[in-house]
Amino acid sequence: MENGAWIKRISPRLTPPSLKDNTADVDRLVKGIKKGLGDEEVSVDFALIKGLTPSLRKYDYEVSAALFQEHNCWHLIDVFSAQGGNGIYGLALDLGSSTLVLRLMDLETGRIMDETSFHNPQIEIGADILTRIHFAAQDGGLIKLQGILIGRLNEEISKLAEKNGIGSEYIVGMSVAGNTTMTHLFLGLDPYWICREPYIPVVNSPGLLKSRDLGIKINPGAPILISPNVGSYFGGDLIAGILASGMTHQRETAFLVDVGTNAEVVIGNRDWLMACAGAAGPALEGGVASMGMMAGPGVIDHVLIDPANSEFEIRIIKDDGSIEAPQGQKPVGICGSGLIDLAAQLFLAGMIDLRGKFVAERCGDRLVDMDGISHLIVVPPEDSATGQALTLSQTDIDGLIRSKAAMYTILTTIANTVNISLKEISRFYVAGTFGPYINPQSAITIGMIPDLPLETYVSLGNTSLNGAGMALLRADAKDELFQIRDQITYLELNVNQEFMNLFSAAKFIPHTDRSLFPSVKTGNF
Repeated sequence: MENGAWIKRISPRLTPPSLKDNTADVDRLVKGIKKGLGDEEVSVDFALIKGLTPSLRKYDYEVSAALFQEHNCWHLIDVFSAQGGNGIYGLALDLGSSTLVLRLMDLETGRIMDETSFHNPQIEIGADILTRIHFAAQDGGLIKLQGILIGRLNEEISKLAEKNGIGSEYIVGMSVAGNTTMTHLFLGLDPYWICREPYIPVVNSPGLLKSRDLGIKINPGAPILISPNVGSYFGGDLIAGILASGMTHQRETAFLVDVGTNAEVVIGNRDWLMACAGAAGPALEGGVASMGMMAGPGVIDHVLIDPANSEFEIRIIKDDGSIEAPQGQKPVGICGSGLIDLAAQLFLAGMIDLRGKFVAERCGDRLVDMDGISHLIVVPPEDSATGQALTLSQTDIDGLIRSKAAMYTILTTIANTVNISLKEISRFYVAGTFGPYINPQSAITIGMIPDLPLETYVSLGNTSLNGAGMALLRADAKDELFQIRDQITYLELNVNQEFMNLFSAAKFIPHTDRSLFPSVKTGNF
């Protein structure tokens, strides 16, 4: 671990007090720490002072001190026995609206020790952010939303600490990255005005907080770093994602796309950044398609259709995250990347047309009518884990078409705004849980992303978590979060007329202008 850490541990050389040296305990400790740091400024919070004398005597003045740096001053977190052999640890948290991912890290080596993910408990109140904002406005609503979140988080922290043989007092720092609303609910701040004109958050940069102030059960003096927001619809999870991508250190222009509840898009390089967000995510999250699910074990992720006989070959996500043919394990549903794969294959096999409508003669007996709506049987009942057919409805496809059109239009609009052709993009980073599974060729086939060489597309995984971890370990990365926030120009799509015009043209597969997608070939049926 390099010396650029902003949370560190040192072992000051202290001599016990005597009649010849009656320096006060706190002064003695501060003097020793300053000497160990090279005479830098040191501060001790009053909340720590009462407990320092018992601790110093208990450890016979042989202590190690955990500190964090803020505003050119080192602040004492706690003291431990220098003989204990314990390290200091930190937590990085991806604060998602659906899923939370918690990573335990060794702050002295930078090693990732463990990681766990779990559903956001606020889902029981509302699956979507808007429902939670409305609930927060009710009497006691905000307190409940924060309470169930912090409560579940503390349970998972306790499990991680126990599993790895670490006392919670040795967890001395935490870095959190989430969207603007989730950050507000985490901090117990009223999100009421986030979704109402003129869409103003309570705060964009909360600064460093203490775990004791939020009720997080790690060391009470541990600093909590909250990744800053740009505004109501561009949160700290994206700022952390930009940090993790490294695009701000590159000369070439790149895209970073994170598809979740919204599609958040950043374009730029080391000199400039522009960002926007739009509603392109819901059909891909599992909340729209009748058999849609979040990615997980038993979920269909890959589909191949033989255009000659319309036979389906599917692959599902295994328990270890690998993708394989079912082999006895029956599928339970389909995730967003699988849905994109399926739509692309249906189009290439001539089973849906350029408007995304089922072609009955190509679909054959797979196409059935259910309550007046056409459904395509993807997995028959006998091969499904649910015991019922897994089907794709015309309504599902229509939703996907809107989402893919929105995504492509967002990319086109933001590129046009900075006068850059999509063909000039050198790297196209795909972030989030969506990223590792998406097949770029399938997304190109349906006209969701630009027709660029496949090597242009790079999956980065959970950039929100990775960025939070980077900011936890290094002072320069922590500072860069705020530099990125200040560097971004935000493009508001809601009032962008060009967006609406381009959106209409993109609601075809792959597009009304086929010259934009030269690699997409269709058979003659």
